Amino acid sequence: MEGKVNLKELAKVFAKLGIIGFGGPAAHIAMMRNEVVVKRKWMSEQHFLDLLGATNLIPGPNSTEMAIHIGYDKGGWKGLLITGLCFILPAVFITGIFALLYRQYGQLPEVQPFIYGIKPAIIAVIIGAIYPLTRKSVKSLFLGTIGIVVLLAAIFGVNEIYLMFGAGLLTLAVYYFQNRKADTFQSIVPFAFLQFTQTTFWTATNAQLFWTFLKIGSILYGSGYVLFAFLDTELVATGLLTRQQLMDAIAVGQFTPGPVFSSVTFIGYQINGLSGAIISTIAIFLPSFVFVALLNPLMKKLRNSKGLSAFLDAVNVASVAIIAAVCFEMGKETITDWRTILIAVVSGIIVFKFKKINSAFIVLGGSLLGYLLFQF
Repeated sequence: MEGKVNLKELAKVFAKLGIIGFGGPAAHIAMMRNEVVVKRKWMSEQHFLDLLGATNLIPGPNSTEMAIHIGYDKGGWKGLLITGLCFILPAVFITGIFALLYRQYGQLPEVQPFIYGIKPAIIAVIIGAIYPLTRKSVKSLFLGTIGIVVLLAAIFGVNEIYLMFGAGLLTLAVYYFQNRKADTFQSIVPFAFLQFTQTTFWTATNAQLFWTFLKIGSILYGSGYVLFAFLDTELVATGLLTRQQLMDAIAVGQFTPGPVFSSVTFIGYQINGLSGAIISTIAIFLPSFVFVALLNPLMKKLRNSKGLSAFLDAVNVASVAIIAAVCFEMGKETITDWRTILIAVVSGIIVFKFKKINSAFIVLGGSLLGYLLFQF
C-alpha cells in the first residue's frame, strides 16, 4: 500500500506499540515491521529497510526515530508528530508513575520474575524479524560478505557508527571504481536553530537538565543503552544523581515498554520533580524529530542516485547485522538455563509457525511463563 495513511490509524498503531513495546530498540523495530509491512502493508520491505538504514545514520534513539520516519512517510508533518508522540508518551507516563512512587517510597517493585521470561521471548521476536530483513537486504555476494564482517565486528565490540559508515563508504568506493563515472547529486547541509523562551519551568536546575539532555540526544548514536554511560559522566560525576538512582533508572528502562530513553523522565523527576521530568523528556527526544524531518525528504534522492543507492544498500545490510549482533549478546546474557531455553524455543516456534499472532502476546506469554518457571 503506497500513499498516505489515516492519521487516526497511525495514532492507534503507534500508541499500541508504545504500550506493548518491551525489549529495547531491536524488539521495537521488529514489532514495527510486523505492524506496517506484514500486517498492514503500508510500505514494502525494501522501503522499511531504507528507513532503518537512515535511522542508524543519525544520532538519537533508533526505535523512536524509526517511528517518526514511518509517521512522516505516511502522514507528513502531522504523521511525524503523531507517531513520535504516541510511541513516546505511554512509556513516559508509565515511567513517570514509577518515578513518583520511587521518590515517595525509595524502592522499586519486584519485577525480576517477569523480566526473566520477557527477555527470551523478545529474542525470538527479533529473530523472526531479522530473517526476512536479511533475505531482502543481501542482494549480492558482496553485500552478504559486508554483512558477515559487520556482524563479527559488532560482536567483538567495534563501534556501530564506524561499521555503518564504513560499510556504506566502502561500497560507494567499490561502485565508483567499477563504474568510473560518478553520479551527480546535491549536497544539502541542514541548519537547525532552537530558541527556548523563559517559562516558570526555566529554573537553573532545569536549564542544566535541558542542555545536558539536548546535547546527549543530539550526539548519542546507537541503542538507548549507551545513554547510561553518558548519564554517569554528566549527572553522577557532577553530583546531580546518585549511582543507585542511575541503576534504578536502568531497571525502569528495562521493564517498562517503549523507548529506553524514557528513563530520562525518571531521572528528571528524581532531580527536580515534575518540571525536571518534563524538561528532561522534551530535551532528550527533541533532536530526533528535527533530524528525521531533515533527513526523510532526502531518502528518495538517495535511492534515485545509483552510487548513493549502493551506499544505502550497504548501510541496510550493516543495520540488520548490528541488530543480529545485539540479539546474540542478549542471548548470551539471557538464555542461561533450561527455563530460558524452553521459553526461547516455545516463543521461536510460535513466531515462525503462527506469523499472524501479535508479538505482544508472545512477550506477555513469555513473561507469564517466566514468572511460573521462576518459582521452581
